[in-house]
Amino acid sequence: MFAKNFRVKSNTAIKGSDRRKLRADISSAFPFLTTENLSELMPSKEELSIVKVFAHKGDAVTLYVHNRNPVMFELEKNLYPTVYALWKYPDLLPAFTTWPPVLEKMAGGADLMLPGVVVPSFGLPEIQQGSLCAITLVGNRAPVAVGVATMSSKEMLASGMKGKGFNILHTFGDQLWAYGDKSCLPNIPIPEVSLTVVEEGDGQAVSQEVSSEAQDPQAQLENLNLMEEETTHKEEDSEKHCEGVDEQIKETENLVPLQKSSQAMDSLLHQCFFHALKHKVKKSDLPLLTSTFLRNYLFACCPEGQQVDIKKSSYKKLTKFLQTMQQRKVLQVKELNKGVESIVEIDWKHPDVRSFVAPEPVPVDLVVSGSIDGGGESPYQPPEIITLYGISSKMLPLFQEAGHRKGDLLTHSDVRSIIITYVKNNELVDSNNKNFVNINPVLCDCLLEKSEQNDFFSLKWDDLLLRCLEKMQHSHQVTFPGRPPIIRKGNIDPIDISVVQRASNKKVTMIKNLELYGLDPSSVGSMLQQRVQASSTCTAIPGSKDRVQVQIQGNQVSQVGKLLLEEFKIPRKYISGLDLAKSGKKK
Repeated sequence: MFAKNFRVKSNTAIKGSDRRKLRADISSAFPFLTTENLSELMPSKEELSIVKVFAHKGDAVTLYVHNRNPVMFELEKNLYPTVYALWKYPDLLPAFTTWPPVLEKMAGGADLMLPGVVVPSFGLPEIQQGSLCAITLVGNRAPVAVGVATMSSKEMLASGMKGKGFNILHTFGDQLWAYGDKSCLPNIPIPEVSLTVVEEGDGQAVSQEVSSEAQDPQAQLENLNLMEEETTHKEEDSEKHCEGVDEQIKETENLVPLQKSSQAMDSLLHQCFFHALKHKVKKSDLPLLTSTFLRNYLFACCPEGQQVDIKKSSYKKLTKFLQTMQQRKVLQVKELNKGVESIVEIDWKHPDVRSFVAPEPVPVDLVVSGSIDGGGESPYQPPEIITLYGISSKMLPLFQEAGHRKGDLLTHSDVRSIIITYVKNNELVDSNNKNFVNINPVLCDCLLEKSEQNDFFSLKWDDLLLRCLEKMQHSHQVTFPGRPPIIRKGNIDPIDISVVQRASNKKVTMIKNLELYGLDPSSVGSMLQQRVQASSTCTAIPGSKDRVQVQIQGNQVSQVGKLLLEEFKIPRKYISGLDLAKSGKKK
């Protein structure tokens, strides 16, 4: 609804009686909001205004704005919260989760289809058709969209998670969000069940499940303090218990940031895992070694700029993670050879696999080399490279008729046009064969060697043009979008890829001349490191002051070529060494 700009009709302040009526309407529409919540959402002594707008489709919408941020909007006498309000009260609406790439499509006006909805292990929230719902992203409770369900949750599951799930009314990033202060999406942790050690009366420790509030360090400290009070009646164990409480407090304080880190890594691991299953692994690949799956499939699905490290996840080991997936009946792992596990079966119809939406490739966002643009960051776009031809003193007589002087730079088409005009103006086309051009004294001096001047009386058109281009002084012009062109003498050096053999028969892939094409070597090295999971370094090119080469372990020519050709769109003619890629066949 708010994907495009809307037109503001009026903007007026809300007075006391109207303010009270609005609070009553909101309280009726959202009974979970307490009086205190309503006071926070719409304080009585702060500015509150009503803005009437027309959406791009002509719908009349009323916005209720507090401190520049729209907190509610009214459409056809129904009230809906904005993302600004939901960030304060994320549990106000039943929430459904989707993948981050889907947000961009929703912000562009698309509705949420059921294949893009993530089905958690505990099931979907219980809703009915027409229920107002919030949409969140994987790993974050902060709502990013508000929509109306097109069917009940039971009907969603019965449909096999196919079809339209929600009519989206408003999203983070749309024009309604932009009408406010354009706050960034907050990170609201997902509540998880954790274990807290509680001592029974007999002194034995038992595990007790606690809610997400207990994950807060202050809440856990209070729980531990209560435990300490209960055990003060045990005179013999009181000192030991207090020491144990202090140790638990320290462990809790250190554990919280680690939990957040492991949650993020778990989310990345799940994304790469389901991406690999749905789009990379084929039935013909099975049975598949778990180590091969990790290296060649899961790592390959990791987004640019990120790296899967299972040791930093809550699983710690690949074996434990795959066991969890096996318990969820996503796949089956067996030990076909002693000590070697393989994936033998995958349930591609599993709801978690079917509901996964593969992230769209993120536009490559590299730093353009400072030697090209003088510093600063901008999204990379390949340069336009044009070969230019300079007029030398020997070639000047051929171009004087066209008004050019020595040193002028011409494009290939300019040279061709001038040559054709010169030939026609001087009536040099062979009357017997129009594919040939007769040689006059000017063409003879400019294009023929001394040894050829007595042997050639005519030349083919193509030969004439080729000789002309070869006799001229070559330069090249590099133009990056939005920047003035850069002209250098000679032909541009291609991006040079080579494979060098080092000690212990180890191979290293070397990449040079990236700066000439506006690519930052360190950024390219980092991207390749993520792709191939191998170390990379940048070193100065011997004999050059400001040129750097990228070194990465192993023969990575095929991956380098894929990055340059497919991601950066560098034309193949400007890359040398692609033939050095190792063959996929085993000898």
